[in-house]
Amino acid sequence: MNPEHRAVIDAEHLRLLAIFHFVAAGLSLIGVLFSLLYLVLFEVLLANPEVFAQAQQQQQQGPPPEQVMMFFRGFLVTFVIWFLVSAVGNLLSGMFMRTRRHRAFSMIVAGINCLHIPIGTTLGVFTFVVLGRDSVRKLYEP
Repeated sequence: MNPEHRAVIDAEHLRLLAIFHFVAAGLSLIGVLFSLLYLVLFEVLLANPEVFAQAQQQQQQGPPPEQVMMFFRGFLVTFVIWFLVSAVGNLLSGMFMRTRRHRAFSMIVAGINCLHIPIGTTLGVFTFVVLGRDSVRKLYEP
């Protein structure tokens, strides 16, 4: 294939990957919002003893034990942190792809994206394929 044609194709693939990394960052931020929404709902509904006043009268059951609440808090805080790291990583990776810098960082983010099934897996695999080309490696060289 013609080297000029290959350079145009590589530049277009990197441009598209950068856009998709920005989209993935946006989806991760939506994940943060949903996780925070669930955290607030758990705190309001399950941690408030007044919510269980009727349940105690009807079934003689109390509010969930504090260990269950700690589990839910830890679970949701873990998801918030995971989605924030993913959002920041994808945002930086998209910016780095536009400027053709930090190829290794984009590969690490692609590996993290592979854990976000199915969309992130597709993005991660295509990122590995494109960044693994010798012609793209040359674009990243100073």
